[in-house]
Amino acid sequence: MTASSAPVRQSSVRAHNLALVLQTVANSPDPISRASVAGATGLTRATVSALVDDLIAGSLLAEVEPAPRNGAGRPAAGLRPAPDGPAGLGLELNVDYRAACVVDLAGTVRHRLVEPGDQRPADAAAALAGLAALGRRARELAEADGLTVAGAALAVPGLVAADGVVRIAPNLGWQDVAVGDLLDGLPVIVDNEANLAALSELDAGELPPSFVYVSGEIGIGAGIVLDGTLFRGVRGWSGEIGHIPIDPDGPACRCGSRGCLEQYAGQEAMLRAAGVPTVTDLAGADLTVAGRALGTAIATVVNLLDVDTVVLGGIYAPLLPGLHEAISAEIERRVLTADWSPVTLRASTLGPDAAMRGAAGAVIRTVLDDPAGWLARSRAAG
Repeated sequence: MTASSAPVRQSSVRAHNLALVLQTVANSPDPISRASVAGATGLTRATVSALVDDLIAGSLLAEVEPAPRNGAGRPAAGLRPAPDGPAGLGLELNVDYRAACVVDLAGTVRHRLVEPGDQRPADAAAALAGLAALGRRARELAEADGLTVAGAALAVPGLVAADGVVRIAPNLGWQDVAVGDLLDGLPVIVDNEANLAALSELDAGELPPSFVYVSGEIGIGAGIVLDGTLFRGVRGWSGEIGHIPIDPDGPACRCGSRGCLEQYAGQEAMLRAAGVPTVTDLAGADLTVAGRALGTAIATVVNLLDVDTVVLGGIYAPLLPGLHEAISAEIERRVLTADWSPVTLRASTLGPDAAMRGAAGAVIRTVLDDPAGWLARSRAAG
């Protein structure tokens, strides 16, 4: 018997349908009735009702009282993700700050903690210990709200292997760092910060299905989304736009090469060029050099991937008005199809929180994709 002709277990059908119902409710902008869920999924009303009851009992869905209305018939109660159900803990460790946030099943940020500070003087173990302390504080705040933290995800500015080992994070000085048991047994997903930020922007639902997210901090990374799916590359290391060469004979980069984009448009490079002390001061500075370098790198990516939307995040989001002209000029000059297929530049809607919100969202996505597994684990734990 082949796998395709093997019978489907009833438990597998139920797991699939639970996920289908939960995702339908979660993706609805407004509370949705059981009848509407049945219509959207093609399941019978009886099946939907039974699945909804299970999801409510497991604190994954909640019913909302319907608004009064005129006319015959009683309005149906609406469904929404439970506000007191599982939550995702998003963590971010970047060069000059560490951060944590808690996001509930509806995508609402319930808690946000940010600690500025240069992480480079500390070794990896010390930096992770500081982040773990921040994560524990966020988890305690979540549990005080009656939330159950389903897991955590960590965003880092570097190359992350499939097993979660940070192979290299040049701006942190890390190489082959295993995150390990960061939060006392709570499972932790580790991913590149630009990838998680791109997924967060995708989940916000305001972008086309294909775009490139460019994250600007001390380092520069990119998250590539094609047809609604994050493109990771063969080994999961795509998106290192910060090391596209702008000038092969340019300044030395921490990666070991020379003339990389980060040496012209990274946060520290921009501050040096402008002669100002803080990112806030860059708003009034001449950003032409950084904009031209960014435009050159973005044009390379557009020519390669044929995307028409680029989202600028991190420090680039508030600085886009000052960067836009120089970036656009390089794109128009260098993108082969620019004359009849213009590239849209957009500022991130989530700003500097995109990566840690994307990290929390990665945890939420595991619950939405497998509510049956979550329910089974909850019953076993309770």
